[in-house]
Amino acid sequence: MGVFTRKIGIDLGTANTVVFVPGRGFIINEPTIVALSKPDNTVLAVGAEAKEMVGRTPDDIVAYRPLKDGVVADYYITKAMLTYFIAKATNWWDIMGPEVVISVPAGITQTERRAVINAAKEAGARQAFIVREPILAALGAGIPINARSGHMIINMGGGTSEVAVIALGNIVSWASLRVAGNKFDGAISDYIKKKYGLSIGDQTAENIKMKVGSALITKDRREMQVRGRDLASGLPKDVTLTSNEIADALNPLLMEVYQAVQNVFNDTPPELVADIMEKGIIISGGTGQLNYLPQFFERFLGVPVYLAEDPLYCVAKGTGLILSHIDVYKRTLLNKRSS
Repeated sequence: MGVFTRKIGIDLGTANTVVFVPGRGFIINEPTIVALSKPDNTVLAVGAEAKEMVGRTPDDIVAYRPLKDGVVADYYITKAMLTYFIAKATNWWDIMGPEVVISVPAGITQTERRAVINAAKEAGARQAFIVREPILAALGAGIPINARSGHMIINMGGGTSEVAVIALGNIVSWASLRVAGNKFDGAISDYIKKKYGLSIGDQTAENIKMKVGSALITKDRREMQVRGRDLASGLPKDVTLTSNEIADALNPLLMEVYQAVQNVFNDTPPELVADIMEKGIIISGGTGQLNYLPQFFERFLGVPVYLAEDPLYCVAKGTGLILSHIDVYKRTLLNKRSS
């Protein structure tokens, strides 16, 4: 194995990429964005530096989210991202190249899988293993994925929400929908535009979601002051928003996620449904941190729902667990085409 072999786990998320190195922990958490210069498509910056450029750049610099909606939209740019993150996580003298475990959406096609593996190898990985996100999220949330009994996880990220039932180390039934953090931000902007004639930026919308976001209308509503541009006068204007308004704005999207969970239940064998009724559902992912989200699902599903510990890091933690037992997983998870 040699002293120089490194292992890296990459949670390649639609919104953020988290990189995990055993023994060092989470060393990188940066936006999944690449800045390109227009005419010749050269990569100018990746991650945090690229995000700084968004909305502040001349027209000939384009900020590109390579994993829009959770699929590998562009090979060249995915490779640029992986090169950046792998280089940042390894030492320059490390000629062997690291073993890399990369999370991918549950719905990834064989072609897309191959694209990610090849991109990772070209980006400097010695070996690349691709594992589907719900499996990693479940591992990171402490779910015994190899157990006979069924477990359900709802992993809500920036671009996609994935619902999966896992038993015996495999995904039994799943749904992936493009309703997650980014869409939530958009719904908040639209709501404020309609209700107050006020235009706000993406970062402001995200900020509102984090500060006063809620999945349910509650008695103890919180409020915050928001500044935007008045669409009528073009001038800055302030309004006060409450958590109940945000619950209102997010409700149609949350109902879509609930519907997806319902559909997964319909596709799941009855014995496993019984397991889930008993043990409950786990929520992971950054968007899972929305206030009252477990209560929202409980109200509609009648099943106990729990938020995982460190929901934002579940997938990255899952890559770490696989890396620390890679020889075991090579035999089971990693060589199954389905994993």
